[in-house]
This record gives sequence, structure tokens and C-alpha cells, in this order.
Amino acid sequence: MSLKSSIRSILYQTEKGIQRIRFGSQPQDLPTLLGISFPKSGTHLLDQILLGFANVAPYAKRLHSFYAEYEGESGVKHAPEQAVAWLDSLRARDVASAHLFARPETVARVCSPKFVPYFIFRDPRDVVVSHVFYVTDMETRHVHHEYYQSLADFNARLNVSILGRPDAGVEFPNIAERFIPYLGWLDHPEVLSLHFEDLINNRAATLNRIIDHFLARVPLQTPRNPILDSLESSINPTRSPTFRSGKTGEWKKYFTDDHKRTFKNVAGDLLIRLGYEKNNDW
Repeated sequence: MSLKSSIRSILYQTEKGIQRIRFGSQPQDLPTLLGISFPKSGTHLLDQILLGFANVAPYAKRLHSFYAEYEGESGVKHAPEQAVAWLDSLRARDVASAHLFARPETVARVCSPKFVPYFIFRDPRDVVVSHVFYVTDMETRHVHHEYYQSLADFNARLNVSILGRPDAGVEFPNIAERFIPYLGWLDHPEVLSLHFEDLINNRAATLNRIIDHFLARVPLQTPRNPILDSLESSINPTRSPTFRSGKTGEWKKYFTDDHKRTFKNVAGDLLIRLGYEKNNDW
């Protein structure tokens, strides 16, 4: 462990100790709060909301860690046992975040009493638009950054974000195939599924769903309104390093008719499965 990592770990454990003292009258053996997200679907928004529980319960005030199935700079895919090892490293009262596939061994851990898990996803059409801006303009170390920069225009980049890069040398399939490993989270009631759009357009009701899911597992005696106020006040888009617009339905500004046809061919069924469309007539 590097000196920087050691210092960060000491600070984290110190802050958790302060939280334990601050909420000494409340139960301490509490499950880990885990935010699972599909990339470019509101990861930081969910992180901020879950960290809001630290104002009303002895949870950590910062993320324990973040796990992703792929290395951002190299595109190398992690082995399944790495995800399991990461989950096993988490402790009571931690708050953690991950782009995490719903593999059987992973699901078994996440759906255990050790975790209060949430899964956030977004209209895949908005995901691919966000992905273009992220890879092209925001994350210069991303494995696909130079390639996206080399493309002629936004339309060409959007096609790649929809269709993937089968010849890239690293795994980057089309948008439907990228989502498939996450679909299993929708089948487990232990994991609360959240549409990003609901947190933008119907926030109060969605935050109350998040609270209900939490209280079903954590015997917190705090009245609901202070919990709701804490989660609401924890949301600060300016503290998200990848925040761009926070809007919904932006794909309509960028999709040409060709993009629509391409998307329907590879991911029309996915939109229906996720509840964003009833058929392919959009």
C-alpha cells in the first residue's frame, strides 16, 4: 500500500470512529450501503445520496472505495474473483460504489444481510450520448479517448458508442451487450432498482423509496423527514467530476434517423425491457 493510500485509509477509519461516537446510542453493526450503477447512469448522484445517510446514522461520510469491471485507462477486464474479493473487503457502516456485473457469486454476496444494495440505470440512448462526451472531452486517459478524437464528428462517435468497437483489442461491445451483465440485478428484490430519470423528475418519491429500502434493513429510530432532508441536501451536481447536464431525454437532440435505426437494431429490445419504450415505434 502506498503512503497516500495508507493516509487515506487512516483518515477513513478515523472518520468512521468519530461517526461511531457521534451516534453511540444507535446500532453499530450495520450493513454496507452499496450503490451499483451502469456506467454513465448517475453513479455520482447515487453516491451522494447514500452518503447522506451519514447525517442520521453512523455511516462513513465518504466512499470506502469504487470498483469497476474494466480498467478505464487500459480497458482490461477484471477477473470475477476480483469483484468478490472487493465485496468481501467491505465492512459494517461502509458506503461503497461499483460498476458491478450480476454474476451468481456476486449476487449471492450482495443479496446477503451484509449489504443494503441499490442499482441505478438510465435510458441507454442518453447513456451513449453521455459516453461520447465523457470519452472525447472529459477523460483524456480513457482507453478509447484517442480513437474518439480521431473520428470525424459527433455522429461518427455516437455510432461507435452504440455499436462498440469489435476490433479494438479490448472488450467494448455494443450498448445492449454492455448492459446484459447488469440485467440480473433487476430480478432480485433485495436490490432496489432506480431509474436515473426518476431522481431527476420525481425526486421526492424516489428518495422515499430509497429510505424505505434502507429502513427495511436498518432499525433507525430517526423520523422520516430529517432523513429525507439529509438525502436531499447531500445532492450537489457541482461536486461530480463527470457531471455534464443532468437532464433526461437529451438523446433526442443528437440522434439522427440513422442513429435511431442503428440503435433499434442492436438495442430496441433493451429499451422495452427497461421500460423506456413499449415498442420500436419511436
